[in-house]
Amino acid sequence: MLPPARLALAAALLLLLHLPAPSAARPIVAAKPAPSEATATARWLAAQNTWGVLSTISSDLNGAPFGNVVSYSDGVPGEGHGTPYFYLTTLDPTARDALEDERTSFTLSEFPLGTCGKIDPENPTCAKLTLTGKLRLVDLQSSEAELAKSALFSKHPEMKDWPKNHHFKIFKLEIENIFLIDWFGGPKPISPSQYLEFGRNQHSVMSS
Repeated sequence: MLPPARLALAAALLLLLHLPAPSAARPIVAAKPAPSEATATARWLAAQNTWGVLSTISSDLNGAPFGNVVSYSDGVPGEGHGTPYFYLTTLDPTARDALEDERTSFTLSEFPLGTCGKIDPENPTCAKLTLTGKLRLVDLQSSEAELAKSALFSKHPEMKDWPKNHHFKIFKLEIENIFLIDWFGGPKPISPSQYLEFGRNQHSVMSS
């Protein structure tokens, strides 16, 4: 018969072997704000997500809307500012469209964050945000360009190694309208100034 110490070790090994496999990793996110905190929820969605659907007026499709999945950042982790920055090339239709017609919408969902549980992404309690405005180039010689690079490259490190001959440029969305659904009862009224000024002295919703 095995000594008690060896029996304990064998039992521990058996337990480890029978543990369920870990589930797919989910982003670690700060707690979602309450439904009564609409502006906080909008900023939380922008800070926690890393990709969304950017919709432009297509120059290739005679003005039809064209949605494209793109990566973005609104600031370095834990310091979101609300303004989405993008790293785009004119080899892709989105950048070409924006250079001809700046009108753009950018849509984010809570669902990729893993905080909606088992409900459908279209359920109103699974928050969704659409920012509408003008998609404009950022002057590469400006201080804003440095901020944008830090924001983008900190969340998307591989961007730094994307082909130089693709001539990627930094764009930003100048927000003119905000559409947020995070509960029943229709969209929440949020002005661009409320959205952009929120959190200047608060970091809880921006932290990851």
